[in-house]
Amino acid sequence: MMDKTGYIIIPAYNEEKHIGYVVSQATTILPTFVIDDGSRDNTSIIAEKNGAQVFLQIPNQGKGEALKRGFQEAINLDCDYVITLDADGQHDVQETTKFISLFDLKKIDLIIGYRDFSKMPFSRRIANTVGGWAFSWAMGMKILDNQSGYRLLSRRLLEKVMESKESGFEFEVDVIATCIKANYSVGWVPIRTIYGNETSHIHPIHHIKNFFRVVWQTHKRMKR
Repeated sequence: MMDKTGYIIIPAYNEEKHIGYVVSQATTILPTFVIDDGSRDNTSIIAEKNGAQVFLQIPNQGKGEALKRGFQEAINLDCDYVITLDADGQHDVQETTKFISLFDLKKIDLIIGYRDFSKMPFSRRIANTVGGWAFSWAMGMKILDNQSGYRLLSRRLLEKVMESKESGFEFEVDVIATCIKANYSVGWVPIRTIYGNETSHIHPIHHIKNFFRVVWQTHKRMKR
């Protein structure tokens, strides 16, 4: 059987402190795209020096739009799957092998890395726990981790989620709903829970408002 073609996609915004290490690890595993979403620092320069192919989005358009740009580039290259990573070092890049092995074995359309919430800072733990309850209610099924950006998506799911209207962090939640609504398969792998000196680009009030908007829309969508 021929090897499947995969790419690592890293959306990045002002991540010059971490992007070099993340990319240097990622490129040893798969060809890597960095979508620089309007950074005002040296993110794109450092990413390129460390072996990534960089695509610029100017001005900043949100994580969802950055991911969709990366997805489209991978689709254009006739990929079989992509793996998404955050640029801030919160993901152990070597754990991509878990995703690839499960995809090779079972051809699952969406594989999500789920974290141990008990190992998160208190505020993140509460936000992820409450958000998990809300989204699981909306989906009518247990969702282990709806906020994790460490994922593998199959080619057919990539094409499906390009239709999403979500442009920010909520896009990742919408991907789960889109996958399950289409009766595509979902799988999970445990991943390390890593927190360091990374800076969050989430605006709490705006994010909470949009998250619960997507939760309510998902609830109505699943009932149709």
